Amino acid sequence: MSTDTNSLHPTRREQDLLGARDLPCDALYGVHTLRAMENFPLAGRPPHTGLFHAYGDVKLACARVNRDLGCWVGAPEKAEAICCACAELAAGLLDRWNLTDALQGGAGTSTNMNVNEVVANRALQLLGAAPGQYDLVSPLDDVNLHQSTNDTYPTALRLAAIRGLKPLEDALVALQEAFQAKEQAFAHIVKMGRTELQDAVLITLGREMGAYAEAFARDRWRIYKCEERLRVVNLGGTAVGTGYAAPRQYIFRVTETLREITGIGFARAENLVEATQNADVFVEVMGMLKACAVSLVKVSTDLRLLSSGPDAGLGEIRLPQRQAGSSIMPGKVNPVIPEAVTQAALLVMGHDQVVAHAVSRGDLELNAFMPLIADCLLHSCDLLARACTLLRTHCVEGIAADEARCRAHIDGSTAMATALVAVLGYDAASKIAREAAAAGKTVRGLVLEQGLLTAEQFDELVTAEAVCRLGMPDGHRPTGGHGGNDADHA
Repeated sequence: MSTDTNSLHPTRREQDLLGARDLPCDALYGVHTLRAMENFPLAGRPPHTGLFHAYGDVKLACARVNRDLGCWVGAPEKAEAICCACAELAAGLLDRWNLTDALQGGAGTSTNMNVNEVVANRALQLLGAAPGQYDLVSPLDDVNLHQSTNDTYPTALRLAAIRGLKPLEDALVALQEAFQAKEQAFAHIVKMGRTELQDAVLITLGREMGAYAEAFARDRWRIYKCEERLRVVNLGGTAVGTGYAAPRQYIFRVTETLREITGIGFARAENLVEATQNADVFVEVMGMLKACAVSLVKVSTDLRLLSSGPDAGLGEIRLPQRQAGSSIMPGKVNPVIPEAVTQAALLVMGHDQVVAHAVSRGDLELNAFMPLIADCLLHSCDLLARACTLLRTHCVEGIAADEARCRAHIDGSTAMATALVAVLGYDAASKIAREAAAAGKTVRGLVLEQGLLTAEQFDELVTAEAVCRLGMPDGHRPTGGHGGNDADHA
């Protein structure tokens, strides 16, 4: 032990391949972590805590198998201390020692060594020894026994991703249900449907909300299926997937032990070399996340359009007012929640591109860019889960319909003539639309004026039930008026 004259705090000295360095005496990190902290001042934040916790579970599985194979047969207390330290890491009790930068060279070696040193030094504390006494518990010879960064890091990432996807799945279910509730509440409200932002045919506001619900239901199913892709791991493959320096029984048992610890159905890859070389599974999972992000952008854009104005825009729905919208325009309230959700979703779409590029740049037996893949993937899970929850709680659940506005749009639009096609024919309906526009009359008024349909017959065509049924009933024709004959001739 020595004293740092600059800080007057006691220090300890550790040695690595490059030489000796001084560290705070009570620090649970070591020289490898210190060098990484100095080498990579990039993201300005540590790796995702989910990855740190998952690494604890991976190290625990490795430690238990090594213990059961008799690697510490003469020192059971050391084996117990290592396992306890791994469990504390997995439980989040050692998060303050997650110190390397999220972006780092070396395929994640710095994170692996950070974990090894924290576990070793915490185990030493549990044994009543001081951090740094690596002759008792070594970060490399004990904590990293029969392992490599190249099999533990991808395995920890898969575990962290599976766990990170679960809150997103739950958030998607809740968002789907919120839109389904609006589907029921707005089922009776007939409104103008639009294609290419132009008036098209009638629809109900409920059916629009139901379509959003279905999109998120599909996203939820995609996210659910991601676990199947992530649960195949290369743990036990060590450096390049050959299992070099690891006992065969260790390789056979370590994934099964991880399965027991986590309750997740992990399986050892049939080809460990291939599983160590290639990271395309993360591209596939990011693709699922991108699809979810696309849905969020599309729906958020629709909500902004439907609520636009509100006086001089569509104004068919009213979003909850969350904050004043302008420093110069009194009374202006912006759709800030859909805007914020859109930004989060766009960032995830960018992460998808980054992951694709990073995975494509794997060379020979390993991908060196796993830290970037991990950062984008895990933070995308978080972003999407928060975005879904935000959209639901701060927007969707509080959406109100402006029924009068919806009705006014219908009455003032010549697109209502589309409802006449089935009974009058396309040409006759087009003629009505042109005449109504030229005369400044409503389609309904002109149809009644010309005696083509009765008021009851016309209104029957534009009820919520009529605009939502799948096609026209077989043999359907309005009764009375001139509509029947015109339709027959059409």
